Amino acid sequence: MMWIKIKRVIRSGFYSFWRNGFVSLSSILVMVVTLFVIGSTIFSGVILDSTLQQIREKVDINVYFVTSTPETDILDMKKSLEQLPEVQLPVVYVSREQALIDFRKRHENDQFTLQALDELGENPLGATLNIKAKDPAQYEGIAKFLDNKGSLSAGGNSIIDKVNYYQNKDAIDRLTKIINSANRLGFIMTIFLIIISILITFNTLRLVIYMSRDEISVMRLVGASTNYIRGPFFVAGAIYGFTSAIATLIIFYPITLWLGSTTEDFFVGLNIFQYYASHFGEIFLIIVGSGVAIGSISSFLAVRKYLKV
Repeated sequence: MMWIKIKRVIRSGFYSFWRNGFVSLSSILVMVVTLFVIGSTIFSGVILDSTLQQIREKVDINVYFVTSTPETDILDMKKSLEQLPEVQLPVVYVSREQALIDFRKRHENDQFTLQALDELGENPLGATLNIKAKDPAQYEGIAKFLDNKGSLSAGGNSIIDKVNYYQNKDAIDRLTKIINSANRLGFIMTIFLIIISILITFNTLRLVIYMSRDEISVMRLVGASTNYIRGPFFVAGAIYGFTSAIATLIIFYPITLWLGSTTEDFFVGLNIFQYYASHFGEIFLIIVGSGVAIGSISSFLAVRKYLKV
């Protein structure tokens, strides 16, 4: 008996969807806009995260050692740094010899600098450690650790010549504030747009159900249960959502294909079309799930007024 009722509710839902063709089309178009906003926030969030991640990866601090520092002391320092939870592995060690090679390569067109270097007769550069933090806000803690570990040589003298964190501190602090502000703004805008879109969808579906108010009243008078009356509208709402989701995914295909090369050039190598294709399964579940949920729940709530619940 229960299965028969479920089949009737589903059949009535499909019948209601097809019967009100123009109204159904209007509801689908409104929901497409809603789901397009949700999808756009997904892509915007990905672009923002990718851009911020690229910026984070360009921020680091370098530890410059005095030229007389034994390599074993430097490697001990490297090992200690890699044990810190704030440090992103690996810590890159650049020997004195490699530092000299890199310096010559950077100044290969500056003959005056190279001549002055040759006249010294020895390598004036010390070894360095390149350190990246997992979060820009953690660089200050790493710098304090280096200050405390600065006297590791056998004679008690500092083996660290310079830590460039203090020269870059203002830039790192500004970057941290920008990242935090961008994350907060992105979250607030996403929630705001989704709420507005859901309200528009809800009011549109209320209009659809308003057109069926007499039918609901008759069903109520003949003794139909609340769930039985709600069922077809719930199913119709789910159909609106599913159809709108499929239409939205189809729309996103040419848009992301067109924007792919642009985003790759402008947003540090992120091709939005490649992201859409490689994460299609996840995006499909989010868009379809959102569409079905918004449509069915909006219909479920909108019919309450006419049921006198």
